[in-house]
Amino acid sequence: MMEKITSLATSLFSSSSTVETADSNFTATVSSIFIYPIKSCRGISVPQAIVTPTGFLWDRNWMVVNSKGRAYTQRTEPRLALVSIQFSPNHVYDEQQHEISLPTQESYYMLINGPEMDTLKVGLNQNGELVDDVSVWEWSGSAYDQGLEASNWFTDFLGKPSRLVRFRHDSEVRLADPNYVMEQKIAFSDVVPFMLASQDSLDHLNRHLEEPVLINRFRPNFLVEGCVAFGEDLWKRILIGKLRFQIVQLCSRCKVPTIDQETGLIGSEPTEILKKIHSAKSLRIAAASPNSKVFFGQNLVCKDPSSPTESKIVRVGDPIYVLEKFSSIIDVPI
Repeated sequence: MMEKITSLATSLFSSSSTVETADSNFTATVSSIFIYPIKSCRGISVPQAIVTPTGFLWDRNWMVVNSKGRAYTQRTEPRLALVSIQFSPNHVYDEQQHEISLPTQESYYMLINGPEMDTLKVGLNQNGELVDDVSVWEWSGSAYDQGLEASNWFTDFLGKPSRLVRFRHDSEVRLADPNYVMEQKIAFSDVVPFMLASQDSLDHLNRHLEEPVLINRFRPNFLVEGCVAFGEDLWKRILIGKLRFQIVQLCSRCKVPTIDQETGLIGSEPTEILKKIHSAKSLRIAAASPNSKVFFGQNLVCKDPSSPTESKIVRVGDPIYVLEKFSSIIDVPI
């Protein structure tokens, strides 16, 4: 990974982006940005993030696997919700020089913590032994084992043989589902690089719940505010700051939102309420199968991909402009 990526603000974006911004309506604002370095572990709230060809820098670049190399997720290991991560130090953005200093193996690392566990330190650019037959969903390939100390830490924490592995950006390619988006690279994300949700939709949902839930149940990369509840469902093409994003599909939810991210305990909400107010059945989306599928948020990709000599930055406070909408909810990909 390069030591430094220079990003001049005036050269990042095409003139078409500027025209689209001027001609589009301001709709919402980015209120939070989240990065999830280790798949299914807790996220980190950051004031800004670098957009790379596979998603945010460091997002889902690591995952915990079993003795056969298969990914653990909260679906089967809800205790992963209790694993917290901290970058040390945070990456530095120089507002005057428009530069981001990227980490070296020696000076930047993750601090990983869990209940009744000592702190685990893992270098952000640590390669390690190459292991084959690492798999997540339909994909399998090779990855970098992050060492015996990390393996012992997660083995003790989960009570079963475990390893921490890092995605090989230098040689491996994992593509998103071509039924929704072509030639989109991802690391260890489930579907696509980014997920967006709105505070307004969460507030609406919580008014139907006896016990309100936090946005961490839904694990978005972007949390936005200022739009109508579930108004983001109809967004098709948007600008976040000056970067163009394409909506790929409504985000159908698995059991993870029913896991309390503070305790790791599993319940029935908010899925049961979402079945009533925001499901395939309640929205009358005939193409959805099964009919009980529930939705919250949008999956999206960036249409201004980074090059090796450019950085693209999004920040909390960035405005969101809607460039194009779907005509109705039945037209939205699911």
